[in-house]
Amino acid sequence: MIHGPSLAIGATIASIVIIIAFIGFDGISNEAELVIEPASTIQEFGPAKITMETFLANGSPILGDPNAPVTLVEFGDYQCHFCNVFFHSTEDDILKNYVETGKVKMIFKDYNIIGPDSIRASHGAHCANDQGLFWEYHNILYSNWTGENNGWASSENLVKFAQEIDSDMDKWSECVTNGYHSQKILASNEDAKNLGITETPAFFVIGPDDKTTRIFGTQPFEAFEKIFEIELKK
Repeated sequence: MIHGPSLAIGATIASIVIIIAFIGFDGISNEAELVIEPASTIQEFGPAKITMETFLANGSPILGDPNAPVTLVEFGDYQCHFCNVFFHSTEDDILKNYVETGKVKMIFKDYNIIGPDSIRASHGAHCANDQGLFWEYHNILYSNWTGENNGWASSENLVKFAQEIDSDMDKWSECVTNGYHSQKILASNEDAKNLGITETPAFFVIGPDDKTTRIFGTQPFEAFEKIFEIELKK
């Protein structure tokens, strides 16, 4: 189940607002079905061609061992309630049991479906990545989540978050003000649409044989664990 505002404005925001996100930057439920889909072979989803690049390009740096046999890709929105639930209730267990042990690596990709602050938050994270601080900024965003479109991810707060992780503020501010990562964020949103994603979070587990398992919505750790263990036995 997805929150109402997300679907209502998602497509328009992702395609139009993203290029102008930082103009005027001030001061600087039901258990979901699992579907297995091949990733190595090109597939048709309407007019779009799905390749491994659709899953892996235009996202965050890898979290974990780059040589880990299994990859977990999350498409998320920093304002998304259920993305925040995943971050606080499930992600730590995945990190401790699979990422830190070298079995799974993680990639986060933007799917901005809630509002302009979602896009601004994505810019903040990618500009932090220019200084090797993507995951620190990613974590501080979800740690400060208080709802959808209520101002917690305002430009002013995004500046404070960058300061809290010891960013070079001149470089960070120049990056967000000029929208240096607009094309990457727009491309990630297009990847999500091409994959048929209609809500966040959405997950894809890519195994050593390049087959993918899609996980819909926020699922408990055990759902991820089951799929990881199947893939790790291949």
